[in-house]
Amino acid sequence: MTTSRKGKAPERGNTSKFPAKRKVPDEDGPASEAQKKPRVSIAELLSSQQSNDPNEGRQIGKGNGDGDKRGDKMDTKASPPARLSNKDMYTFTSKSTTNNVVDLTGSPESHKRKTSFASTKVPFNPHQGPKKLVVKNLRTVPRIDPQQYFEQIWAQEDKALDAVFRNEKQPYSLEELYKGAENVCRQGKAAELYARLSRKCETYLTDAVRDSIRRDEGNSSDADALQAFVSAWATWQKQLLTVRQIFYYLDQTFLLRSAENASITEMGLIKFRSCVFQDQFIKPKVLKGVVTLIDSDRKGSLGEKDTSLLRQAVDSLHELSIYTSEFEPVLQSTTERYFKTWRETEANKDDLAAYVNNCTDLLAREMSRCDFLTLDRSTRAQISDLFDEILVEQELEVLTSEDSILDLLEDDKYEELERLYTLLQRKSHGEKLASTFGKYVETEGSMIVFDEKREAEMVVRLLEFKRRLDRYLKYSFRSNETLGNALHKAFELFINKTKKTQSNWDTDNNKPGEMIAKHVDLLLKGGVKAIPRLQTQKSDPSRPEEEHDFDEGAADEDAEINQHLSNALDLFRFVHGKAVFEAFYKKDLARRLLMGRSASFDAERNMLTRLKNECGAAFTHNLESMFKDMDLAREEMMSYNQLLDDRGGKSAGPDLHVNVLSAAAWPTYLDVTVNIPPDIAKVMADFETHYKAKHSGRKLSWKHSLAHCQLRARFPRGNKELVVSGFQAIVLLLFNDMPADKHLSYTEIKASSGLVDAELKRTLQSIACAKYQVLKKHPKGREINETDTFTFNAAFADPKLRVKINQIQLKETKEENKETHQRVAADRHYETQAAIVRIMKSRKKIGHNELIVEVIKATMSRGVLDQADIKRNIEKLIEKDYMEKEEGNSYSYVA
Repeated sequence: MTTSRKGKAPERGNTSKFPAKRKVPDEDGPASEAQKKPRVSIAELLSSQQSNDPNEGRQIGKGNGDGDKRGDKMDTKASPPARLSNKDMYTFTSKSTTNNVVDLTGSPESHKRKTSFASTKVPFNPHQGPKKLVVKNLRTVPRIDPQQYFEQIWAQEDKALDAVFRNEKQPYSLEELYKGAENVCRQGKAAELYARLSRKCETYLTDAVRDSIRRDEGNSSDADALQAFVSAWATWQKQLLTVRQIFYYLDQTFLLRSAENASITEMGLIKFRSCVFQDQFIKPKVLKGVVTLIDSDRKGSLGEKDTSLLRQAVDSLHELSIYTSEFEPVLQSTTERYFKTWRETEANKDDLAAYVNNCTDLLAREMSRCDFLTLDRSTRAQISDLFDEILVEQELEVLTSEDSILDLLEDDKYEELERLYTLLQRKSHGEKLASTFGKYVETEGSMIVFDEKREAEMVVRLLEFKRRLDRYLKYSFRSNETLGNALHKAFELFINKTKKTQSNWDTDNNKPGEMIAKHVDLLLKGGVKAIPRLQTQKSDPSRPEEEHDFDEGAADEDAEINQHLSNALDLFRFVHGKAVFEAFYKKDLARRLLMGRSASFDAERNMLTRLKNECGAAFTHNLESMFKDMDLAREEMMSYNQLLDDRGGKSAGPDLHVNVLSAAAWPTYLDVTVNIPPDIAKVMADFETHYKAKHSGRKLSWKHSLAHCQLRARFPRGNKELVVSGFQAIVLLLFNDMPADKHLSYTEIKASSGLVDAELKRTLQSIACAKYQVLKKHPKGREINETDTFTFNAAFADPKLRVKINQIQLKETKEENKETHQRVAADRHYETQAAIVRIMKSRKKIGHNELIVEVIKATMSRGVLDQADIKRNIEKLIEKDYMEKEEGNSYSYVA
């Protein structure tokens, strides 16, 4: 039976992805003929297939609708048909056999196609079918010509661009303009569209923008031209933003993939630069206008409006990418001329302080302007290089003038020196200050050391001077190593200079060593209050808070003393000849220990430890022995007093305290003849008998010059306790049983006391002419004469119960000072001779110059002699047959 489908079948749920019309050709005739035949049943179809021609099959009609459509039903009540082969069932004959291509888009054929189900000749192959499937694109072909459509769209775009350039309202919506440009690009007209847009922008910039800036070419100033240029660029940027919005599809598709064509924004920048800026009138006007505004700012005459214009102009130069190529060379040449003119007119080269201040301020202004205008780092570097070359390198002679630098140092110009060093260091010339700095240190230091009128203030002045130098080095010269070495060498040089003067008794001894020892003695004896306070530094805002003096706010007395000891040791480290310091320190320490005048025993021990660390154990060996002797003497007296108590108590005489010392560790003291009062002589004799009985073979030598005692005195205005020296006590006891109006002459006192004139005059002066006048001198005066007479001062009064009158005993006399200097000088000569003998013994033979060098190295720590003194010691050794002189100015050792 043959079935046919007529009309359009209902659509399936899942439609075809490609809505192409499928056509199945039929070899048996067109579908219209099959529709005219009557319907037959399945049984009839099977019967006819069994009896009729096997090529005769059923006709399958195809409608014109989309997709498969099944409209007719088949009758299934008929008898089952005969079995068909797979090949007959799935093989369809095409109307065209060329290349086995099946046309699914053609219209149905007019003839009917027959399919045989009974053929079994072809084997079954379920995958067999058309080898090539052609699907045709059903996109609608434009009804208008592409070029005609492009012209139509461009007319709209051109009209819109004119409105944009005139800053007028758009005749079309941006969406419409955008879609039009997009459609044109989709039709392959993107290149032509970009070309027309580029020409349009170029025409507008040339005819409108450039001409508007050049309109007042002859009358406009550079600033006016610059203002017009900046305004035009700002307007063009806004316009270009709208243009890019319209042609955004062109910018993001065609131009994004094009290596030859620039983006719309970049194209607009390039066109503005080539059409407007590169104009022979506009370019010099713009560059000169920017430079003119910068010059006005340098002169301080730039207004707020011009400042804003200058910033906008620099920004426009950056944005147009003409900053480096066009603007920087012009600015560099202008800045060079400005620096040279400023150097001659405003720098004030005659005054170094003013010059460095002006240069520093100039550089600060230039760098601040660079930051404010956001100039490139390359511009900053160029300006900085010009500054260094013109104002530093070319003016090096002015900056390193020795007289000018010395004036700054003498006037404590810390800020100016710091700026001077900074300027020089910009070209790595900071170390050129080292020679002048060293010369200043040596000159000023030598003046302090050899100033005999202010000799007592030497250490305080040196400490103040050193603090100033340290501050110069730290803050003005930024701890430069070369300048630091120059400071150290110069300080060491002047502090070790020696000169034979009356101050050191023509011994060529090192004076700073003596004064440092006395400074430490004052500090340990009376605390910080006993020494002059350091001078207050001049007010300086650049000085940091932590750099203030230690003694300005010290909370602990011991900590303050330790700080001052550290400062003194800073000076002590520069001293080569430690022998002078050792001699005077040892003598002063003995006085403090024997008279109990140390302000702090901890400070004494601390100082001893510091000296041991600085100079070694050999240097402090004798000093440590002195402390041990004091401990032993204290134990000796405790045992003696205990012995007296055990024997029945002490006698009615005065209390006695004796310090037994070893002669080797302590300074040498002269024996002074004096008449000891009988009561005191008795207790002294008792102790001496006890000591010799306990320590056989030892000899005691009494040093009366160091004796001190306490006297209870009764005055009409109140009783007092007088702390006096042994000599003062002997003189005062002479007035004990005398009437108040009884006079004693100088001669009588001398005969009764047994003192020599020098000691007696000192003693009488301390108790009759000083602050505490226990005796009255007749006639009154400051000097003691042999014709003077003395009486008891019944009117003596003092608010304190305990009065110390023995201050003179703590002071060093001129004779003691001279004796110490001479002894140190003699010891140094002996040490020099010993060094020469050691060198000759080890070398056997040596030249003169080489021997001098070796001797200086060997004796440096104890104090170096002049070469003339060393030569005299060599001659003495030759006379003593320790060595002999040979030809060629050399020496040989004599065994």
